Amino acid sequence: QVQLVESGGGLVQAGGSLRLSCAASGRTLSSYAMGWFRQAPGKERAIVAAISWSDITYYSDSVKGRFTISRDNAKNTVYLQMNSLKPEDAAVYYCAAPPRPYTGNYYYTHSYEYVYWGQGTQVTVSS
Repeated sequence: QVQLVESGGGLVQAGGSLRLSCAASGRTLSSYAMGWFRQAPGKERAIVAAISWSDITYYSDSVKGRFTISRDNAKNTVYLQMNSLKPEDAAVYYCAAPPRPYTGNYYYTHSYEYVYWGQGTQVTVSS
């Protein structure tokens, strides 16, 4: 079992920055591909960013160039640095882990590929 706990959300003005953290317990994340998703009211949960075991990254078009996903294996934590935030970035952000480790150059971009989810952290962006 993997337990994931997100933190770092909050209220920020448009153009501002936040860094989300996803701390894991139960397993070592260094062998896992990881993902960040978000869900706004009335919308489906959508991929924001993903990272492979080998640190190959993926970003959705809406956040490319503004967000950065990274990991600190020593802290068993994955981060999402969010810069130049826009009101449309407001959502609950979730980190997720797949069912098993994969030490390859692959990341997952669909929610059904993940089985472990954190509780989410709210990001609000004021205009």
